[in-house]
Amino acid sequence: MIHCGKKHICAVVACILIFASMLICSWKDPQLQNSITRKIFSQATTASPAGQHCRGKPAKNVITPLKDNRTFIIAPYFDDRESKVTRVIGIVHHEDVKQLYCWFCCQPDGKIYVSKAKVDVHSDRFGFPYGAADIDCLEPENCDPTHVSVHQSPHGNIDQLPRFEIKNRKAETFSVDFTVCISAMFGNYNNVLQFIQSIEMYKILGVQKVVIYKNNCSHLMEKVLKFYMEEGTVEIISWPINSHLKVSSEWHFMQDGTHIGYYGQITALNDCIYRNMQRSKFVVLNDADEIILPLKHPDWKTMMSSLQEQNPGTGIFLFENHIFPETVSTHTFNISSWNTVPGVNILQHVHREPDRKDVFNPRKMILDPRKVIQTSVHSVLRAYGNSVNVPMDVALIYHCRVPLQGNLPRESLIRDTTLWRYNSSLIMNVNKVLYQTIL
Repeated sequence: MIHCGKKHICAVVACILIFASMLICSWKDPQLQNSITRKIFSQATTASPAGQHCRGKPAKNVITPLKDNRTFIIAPYFDDRESKVTRVIGIVHHEDVKQLYCWFCCQPDGKIYVSKAKVDVHSDRFGFPYGAADIDCLEPENCDPTHVSVHQSPHGNIDQLPRFEIKNRKAETFSVDFTVCISAMFGNYNNVLQFIQSIEMYKILGVQKVVIYKNNCSHLMEKVLKFYMEEGTVEIISWPINSHLKVSSEWHFMQDGTHIGYYGQITALNDCIYRNMQRSKFVVLNDADEIILPLKHPDWKTMMSSLQEQNPGTGIFLFENHIFPETVSTHTFNISSWNTVPGVNILQHVHREPDRKDVFNPRKMILDPRKVIQTSVHSVLRAYGNSVNVPMDVALIYHCRVPLQGNLPRESLIRDTTLWRYNSSLIMNVNKVLYQTIL
């Protein structure tokens, strides 16, 4: 029993106990949890601006700056996993952007409803002043918004605001099993042969779609991308981030005046997850020079079926990266017709670097997008499901690139010819693409 000398102390204690009991109950009761979430958001809503109806300028680009030039909108997505929220993927200055508002276009009456946003800058900024952000707004009651605008104020003229279609409003059946997200292609990318080999390996392993956030590439690479787009394998998302921000090709801040790291890679990865949330069973986050190679299974579908059976409730599977240095090669599979194509022939690089003592090997992911809220590059930041590190004897990432341990003699490397299990199909498929695009 609690004894209080003063009434206001009792009142404070009582409020704390009531709030704590609500939180405890909310973990057990999803409906109550949603109710609490809605009450928190409801404090941030305002009425409809007088006399204003749905208008605005349709946004035409993937990256849309707001007038403050501190906020850049990528796309809004409907997210009803907790409450009916519009989650806007964006890029913001982590100090300068404190408040934003969602201007919803409600249906069927066409009226505007303004809701105060929760601006959630992702924790992995790596020191850069700009970072990926979720701009979350609770959708108003009795409103089925199809479009939303984002503004610094609850007041203004709707005609002056860019208008974005809210994606993922309608449930869909999965059109593909695996989608690979590659972000970002930049630096006049011209590693043509390795790119084609990676895409063909993805297809052999069970991928139906590859989404590429493209900043720029070579003219020859453009021809290859055009072929894969027409084939239906590749989807290109134009990513001119350097038109808006000073980008770094490094992942961490170098005190060099740049605004955001690695061409906004983290923002692109988060957008790719939400973009494919309803159309792909799994989303794979890796780079174009990385291939998740299964060792116990012939393809990703059988591998993931086994991993999910062994790890019920898991939504994120992390695979360990291993470097196969492009400086160490074998004469096997020296295919003469490939020698004129710029880029690395991965079939000739089957020696991997040994693990370094006390050095963490980064991981890339195959994940269930519906269980992810926010992701970084090598792990998820917020998710509903568990994460599991996949053992190396099940699968590893074949990463053919410049060495990290360049001083090691060849005999210190580990010969690993797992990739050669696919050599026959890979050579045939690559030849077909080269014949139709370059040769």
